[in-house]
Amino acid sequence: MKILDWYIFKKFMVTFVFTILTITVIAVAIDTSEKTDDFVKSGLSFWGIVTKYYFGFIPFIISMIFPLIVFIAVIFFTSKMAGRSETVAILASGIPYNRMLRPYLAGALLLAAIMLWANAFIIPRANEIHASFKSTYIDRNSTYYTGQGGSRDYYFRSDSNTFVGMKYYDTVNKAASSFFLERVSGNKMVYNLRSDYIRWDTASKKWRVENAFERKIIGLKEVVTKREFVELNLNMKPEELRRDEYLKDKLTIPELYHFIKREESRGTEGLNTYKVELHRRFATPVSVIILTIMGVAVAARKTRGGSGLHMAFGIVTAALFVVMDKFSTVFSTKGSFPPLLAAWLPNIIFACVALWLYKKAPK
Repeated sequence: MKILDWYIFKKFMVTFVFTILTITVIAVAIDTSEKTDDFVKSGLSFWGIVTKYYFGFIPFIISMIFPLIVFIAVIFFTSKMAGRSETVAILASGIPYNRMLRPYLAGALLLAAIMLWANAFIIPRANEIHASFKSTYIDRNSTYYTGQGGSRDYYFRSDSNTFVGMKYYDTVNKAASSFFLERVSGNKMVYNLRSDYIRWDTASKKWRVENAFERKIIGLKEVVTKREFVELNLNMKPEELRRDEYLKDKLTIPELYHFIKREESRGTEGLNTYKVELHRRFATPVSVIILTIMGVAVAARKTRGGSGLHMAFGIVTAALFVVMDKFSTVFSTKGSFPPLLAAWLPNIIFACVALWLYKKAPK
């Protein structure tokens, strides 16, 4: 990298850090004013609130708007350079437009790599802190809170042919009542197991059913057997029998990938929320690069309106990006929109816009 590259690269990084700190401070101030009552009711000290809430909240809010922060930072410092005719001087000196983009792309690739690494491992751990505080101190105080874990009845698939159900599951004793297991072949039931009691056996790492009635159906013949106990491998651990609305946010990329594969092997439906989240974690770093190119193409042009016009365009574009991302996610999780397309659709559309702006940019 030459002197000019380092000049642009340093401005990029300094402006990005300044922007992210400013927006973070504003977000923390607004959030604090909204949750003051919850903080007081929690009984935690100042340091307790910082470690048990804001250590999770700050990375969470940054991860949500990271590409937009990069976009605004690029527009801000590039429009300042254009206002001082620096971009005009660079291009007039014979430097190709693509060559001027090199430090921007270097900065975008660096930030995209940081975002990918954070999405994979750091943000999920921060979300775990944030979600733990919300579920413990905020959701409990909500008028919509119905108790720990809500309903204690569970119905799931152990595999694609086996259906399991249990009632009144106790997360402390890891036991439940009214258990049933049904195995089907085609559209016919071939096996049924029922019991009034099931518990997790910590020694064998399996589920133990006691005083069970086992039915095997072979053609027109039915065999009923009473079993004192039966050990089952239900492909489900006790910690998984806790409904957690924040689960997708707390899993790292490898954990989320294996979770989706495991649930698919069980025949679980309604996994689009998790699939969109997995694809989004790879799509977000790419959006950093796309928005950087778009920001340069817009802000490098010198206009009479100065940087104000560029910033207005940046804010409107950022709002459109967020709205498009939310709409595609909702259509996938609540409808039949493919999760891969839902996560990447904003990038595809804005990549086309960035290409058009790049071709129209003065060179």
